[in-house]
Amino acid sequence: MSSGRAIVGLRAGTVRRPALSRRPIAVAAVGLVILAAAVVAGIAAGTVAIAPGDTLAILGRRILGLDIAPTWAATAETIVIDLRLPRVLTAMVVGGGLAVAGAAFQGLLRNPLADPYVLGTASGAAFGAAIAVLIPVRALILEFGLLHGLAFLGALGAVLVVYKLSRVGATSPMTSMLLTGYAVSSLLAAGLAMAMYLSGAGLRQIFAYLLGGFEASSWGRLAVAAPLIVIASIGISMRARSLNGMLLGEEAAAHLGVDVRRERALLLALASLATAAAVAVSGLIGFVGLVAPHVVRLLVGPNARLVLPLAALLGASLMVGADLAARLLGDIPVGVITAVIGAPFFLVLLRRARTGYEL
Repeated sequence: MSSGRAIVGLRAGTVRRPALSRRPIAVAAVGLVILAAAVVAGIAAGTVAIAPGDTLAILGRRILGLDIAPTWAATAETIVIDLRLPRVLTAMVVGGGLAVAGAAFQGLLRNPLADPYVLGTASGAAFGAAIAVLIPVRALILEFGLLHGLAFLGALGAVLVVYKLSRVGATSPMTSMLLTGYAVSSLLAAGLAMAMYLSGAGLRQIFAYLLGGFEASSWGRLAVAAPLIVIASIGISMRARSLNGMLLGEEAAAHLGVDVRRERALLLALASLATAAAVAVSGLIGFVGLVAPHVVRLLVGPNARLVLPLAALLGASLMVGADLAARLLGDIPVGVITAVIGAPFFLVLLRRARTGYEL
């Protein structure tokens, strides 16, 4: 039917393909402009406002090595380079990584309502962070404390447990994996509640992690987390063909030459790695990994080759914007901003979408 319609369209002289091919380029161009504006605004705005011109001059002088004579105070340069730039870059990397992971999970599950935390990543990270608060040991390795380390291990451990428990013979059906993830998440949530009950004075620290934020960002933490997120995101993007095949179903993907078992395991591992590294540095920030891939899919279609990079771009912009809003509102948790903005926006998208979803 689709080929017949294409032939009819060609005979009728309709020219739709060029317009469709230009749309991703337009979306990418607009996304880059929005991201650049969000980054500059995120660095310039704050308790101590710095003019956008001075911000760009400082970045050009320190990052690009341009010969620009300083016309700003030394404190302004310190604020830009040592405080705000690592925070903004961390938000950008985390937002992009969560968006790519969300797109991968949505493709694997063939469900646009899936998010990066669907297999218990969030529950595992939260439980690990709560356990770290209870342990009376404080140590820093590469600017990462016990809380960040156990959150990372908890996120990966939860996914590994879900994958192992959902195996039926030599395979792990996605339906079984999804249900197992729900059960493991419920069990970890019970452990988290008990840890919070026993935490005493550490309860505020646990809540701060659960709501997410970038106030503790630094160059050291970014240097550790960014390579993991970027490598995992690139690995997912390199498997866009396999992800496209799985959108048609596992049998269809196998007929197209996709090694379903291997590719699914690799995609799950890469998406879980990106999510774990993101939540280790930012805490649990919802909706970005859910909304960004869905919006991009509505704009350019389901092709993973387009969805993955554009979702990363949109996710980065959303996260930088949410962090800026959180700072301007008194440094409230970023997760609150993404929930307040993301939930109503996603409900509007669901009402406007003309396609039905299989849940």
